[in-house]
Amino acid sequence: MFAMTPLEQEAVTLSLLVSGWAVAGSLPFGILCAWVLARTDFPGKTIFDGLIHLPLVLPPVVVGYVLLVMLGRKGPVGAVLHDWFGLTIAFTWKGAAIASAVISFPLMVRAIRLSLEGVDRRLEQAARTLGCGPVRTFFTVTLPLVTPGLLSGIILGFARSLSEFGATITFVSNIPGETRTLPIALYALTQVPGGDDAALRLCLISVAVAFAALLASEILSRRAQARLMGN
Repeated sequence: MFAMTPLEQEAVTLSLLVSGWAVAGSLPFGILCAWVLARTDFPGKTIFDGLIHLPLVLPPVVVGYVLLVMLGRKGPVGAVLHDWFGLTIAFTWKGAAIASAVISFPLMVRAIRLSLEGVDRRLEQAARTLGCGPVRTFFTVTLPLVTPGLLSGIILGFARSLSEFGATITFVSNIPGETRTLPIALYALTQVPGGDDAALRLCLISVAVAFAALLASEILSRRAQARLMGN
């Protein structure tokens, strides 16, 4: 039976914690941004769309450095959080979650946006004519219809967060038990003489966790699609 070592358990647990919070924290903003891009037209929409997708094309190290400058203890936002609320973001697991959320955010938004664009607008219009307000229409009609895309966005964001390395190590460093996620732990093992076997085990664990996330996405999406089709 395959048993994980304490180091592997620590890395897996921390990665799941960071990825879970990254998705949970960014999901409401992802839904909002996807809806704005799919349903509205305004001056500067192209720029707004570009800013959302910018983390996809920027080197992750650049994203991590920007976060460090902004959210570090002496940064404009980090200083306020530390001085007023006693919160420290940089070099903590919370910072790792923020870095992962920023990197995975465009994938989440894109999946939800494509699903929103595929919704028949006449169904929403029918709900409005029956007296539903815009908010109630969104939660009772639109959101259930985009459930497959929503689930896909969540799992894609989760899987991308699990694999995040560059922004995370730049923003929160490599601190055992605090910020050493699976990719960072794997990198650390490759830098240690004789760490090849442990690195290979961690690599296999990473593949298994990522594959499980993608498999769960496919199963949940199919079930949601079948439910919508009445099967």
